[in-house]
Formats: sequence, C-alpha cells, structure tokens
Amino acid sequence: MNQERFRDLSGQLLFLGTGTSVGVPVVGCSCPTCTSGDPRNSRTRTSAVIGLPGGTLLIDTTPDLRSQLLRERIGRVNAILYTHDHVDHVYGLDDVRPICFASGGPIPVYCEERVEQRIRKAFDYAFETAPVPGGGVPKIQFERISTEPFMLLGARVVPLRLRHGVFDVLGFRFGDLAYCTDTNEIPDATWPLLEGLDTLVLDCLRPSRHPTHFSLDEAIAVARRVNARRTLFVHMSHDIEHGAVSAALPAGIEIACDGLTVPVVGV
Repeated sequence: MNQERFRDLSGQLLFLGTGTSVGVPVVGCSCPTCTSGDPRNSRTRTSAVIGLPGGTLLIDTTPDLRSQLLRERIGRVNAILYTHDHVDHVYGLDDVRPICFASGGPIPVYCEERVEQRIRKAFDYAFETAPVPGGGVPKIQFERISTEPFMLLGARVVPLRLRHGVFDVLGFRFGDLAYCTDTNEIPDATWPLLEGLDTLVLDCLRPSRHPTHFSLDEAIAVARRVNARRTLFVHMSHDIEHGAVSAALPAGIEIACDGLTVPVVGV
C-alpha cells in the first residue's frame, strides 16, 4: 500500500460531510441549491475526522462513508466516536470493514448505551458467535462513554450534552474546538463547557424553525452567545444556498462545506 496516497490530518478537523439526513442535492429536487454548479452546495451526510496525537478519529459513520473516505484520501481510522444513533450518523458502519482488515483487529467505538444498542440491532450479523462465512463483518470494540471527560488517542475529550428534539445526544470538545451537530437546545449545564472556544461547529438546518434542529437565526444567536473566534455551520438542508446565505452572515460565522479543514487548537 502506498502510504503517500493518504492525508496527514495531524491537528486538523476535516469535514467529511455537512449535509442533512437526505444529503444535497436531494433526490428528485430541482431547486436552485440542488441544481447549483457551486460544489459547496453538494453535501454528503454530516460527519468529520480529526487528526489527534494518537491517530485519526472518525466522528459518526454516515451512509456516505465509503465515498467520503475515498474522496478525502483517508486510509486509516484508529477510533470511532458517535454523537447519537440516528440512521444518517450510524448506518455506514459496515464501510469500515476494509480498515479492520488492514489493521488486523477491531476498531474501538466510543458511544453511549443507546448508540451501542442501535448498532447491535442494525448490524446483528457482526456480533454472532459464529459469523456466517462471506465478505466479512465490521470488527469493533465498544467503549461506553457518558458526559465525563475521557482520554482518546492522546487527547482529552469533553462530551457536551445536547438536546435533539426529544433525544439526548452528544457534542464533543477537543481543546478549543467544539463539534455540536444535530441539536436544537443546549442545556444550562453545557453552556460553561463552551466558554473560551476558538472554533465552534454548530447545527444549522434551514432558515425556518424545525422541531429537532437549530434554524439559521437560532444558530446565529447561539454563535453570538458562545462568541468563538470562528463558527462553522453544518447539517444543512437544500434550503441553505451556500453563496447567498454566506453573504448575509455576521462576521466570524461561516457555512462549512464538504472537504473543508480547520485547525484544532489546544490539542
């Protein structure tokens, strides 16, 4: 294997995907965003990788995972970290099989109990005592997490409790960067954990209100309260047209796009 093919992400966060659960363009849609020639309006499902001191961390496994990893030349993943158990953040897990083959062992998977239960149900074939011979299964080793900080690949990770409609989900802080996708409410106890950020990655679904995601105005209000040097919006629908919305955003607030990298300060 030619290692020069693969990227060095040390000290960086790479946005693998920045789109909502159906991605952008949306199947069957002919709106201006879905038919745009601007590549920044092409969004796969939201996920990211971070280059930590001890290796590469993947946040969520979307149904677009294989194409995301190939597109960005990611050849190794040392651990997986989950925000929550929804389909667009979990159901690409089977795509890590080649990474398991290459490493020769299981990949540590850090998640809450609800996520583990979803994975064990959706990928039950991977946990059979005598797997059926065939194309192989994703080999993973669960590491249960809560809201307590923990060490992962040589970095301190601070879980951030968030609300996603009626669901409890997690964001994460790495040094001076916080990653908060799929949320429409930040509990009182979480706000102090967002102080002193350099970079905030934040859910922003669309201009109009939604029962489980921040709207554009709500996300801007959160960004202003957190007051990070830089805020980048993710998990966007086709109602967010990159050029038009970007031009109207306040200073220090941006729309992320697939393939964008940002430094992770303080790790």
